[in-house]
Amino acid sequence: MFIDYLTLIMINMVAGTFLLAHYLWKGIDEADQRPYAAAFFGVGSVALVTGLHLSFTWPLPGSYNIAFGDTTTLFGVVFLATAIALWQGWGLLPVSIYAFFAGAESILVGYVILSQGLTKEPLFSAIGFFLAGLGGIGAFPFFMWFKDNKAVRYLAVAILLLTAALWAFTFYGSLIGHMASFAKWLPATMSAGK
Repeated sequence: MFIDYLTLIMINMVAGTFLLAHYLWKGIDEADQRPYAAAFFGVGSVALVTGLHLSFTWPLPGSYNIAFGDTTTLFGVVFLATAIALWQGWGLLPVSIYAFFAGAESILVGYVILSQGLTKEPLFSAIGFFLAGLGGIGAFPFFMWFKDNKAVRYLAVAILLLTAALWAFTFYGSLIGHMASFAKWLPATMSAGK
């Protein structure tokens, strides 16, 4: 039996997406945005560590390592770069350029999940990847041209909240399923004599 930590990745995605929505709704107008840096750093750290581990060790069946590993790693880099930029008082436009390409990969992953029928709920998973990717792709035009446009900001917040809700729903089902399926699992050190 393989062991995975997709539930950790998913709840981190929920927290990060909600954090980004809150930042766009309120934090972006604050004179001192440094307090947001710690939260972005936390989300980015968890995503980078788990994403790199998935990408390098392939603990999941087949292409799920690419789908979840690559996108989680890129999500982590975007959030860590955001944390550094906010802490230093730098603009987020350069980070948004990187986020654009991370978002493009997320949309492609969503397309492959849908077209190949991957995951237990391909349509639901694909929508989650599409919406998350839309957030990444939309970051560059937002910080380039629409940062001061309240209507665009609130649309972005709505999309991010929808994305967080979708991932939260997916997380909830996955957490129950993973806990049930691993309820009797024992590490090799405890099951050697059985």
